[in-house]
Amino acid sequence: MDELELLKKDWQKSNTAFEKKSAGDLYGMLHKKSSNIVKTLFYISIAELIFWVLINTLPMVMSDNYKQKLDSMYEDSLFIGITIFTYVVIVAFVYLLFKAYKSISVTDNAKTLMKNILKTRKVVKYYVVYNLIMVCLSMIFAFSYTTTHDPELVAQLQHFTTKQYAVMITSFVIATLIFALVIWLFYKLLYGILLKRLNRNYKELKKIEV
Repeated sequence: MDELELLKKDWQKSNTAFEKKSAGDLYGMLHKKSSNIVKTLFYISIAELIFWVLINTLPMVMSDNYKQKLDSMYEDSLFIGITIFTYVVIVAFVYLLFKAYKSISVTDNAKTLMKNILKTRKVVKYYVVYNLIMVCLSMIFAFSYTTTHDPELVAQLQHFTTKQYAVMITSFVIATLIFALVIWLFYKLLYGILLKRLNRNYKELKKIEV
């Protein structure tokens, strides 16, 4: 049993004078834990931004063939727009988490801390949903672009039967769903544990308010 649980038990069974002191101590611990959780989320978002930058730049340096394909894709204004929008969203997410961390760090009452915790949870959940949508859209764009711009693949598709087209589309849909599921599980593991802890702190703060 950790220090927070022991403090909660003493607070629940003690007299009024001690309750006030314990409530203050409990708030202080919840405040510190919440601040640390949001700080960790912020660091993870920075690491994720660096990861995606490396994923998109290293292959260009290491493979001339990949660079040529990527250069041809960047001739498409839609691809450029999606790329720019994606990085804008990631940077905005990093900023919002940093802002949430600063807000929680200077919070001096339980009610405000609860509001900041709720805002942080919403930001993370919206970000995860956005990423899942973008994964599906990116897969669709990549599939559409490849099947219309890759000369070898276009030549092969011209000889496809209706059944072969159906198999190809079905395989693509399944692959997209599996990839989206993997991404969801990744975020579930990465952010889910921290959000559960943040939610636990929120529930404890509600008890203090009551």
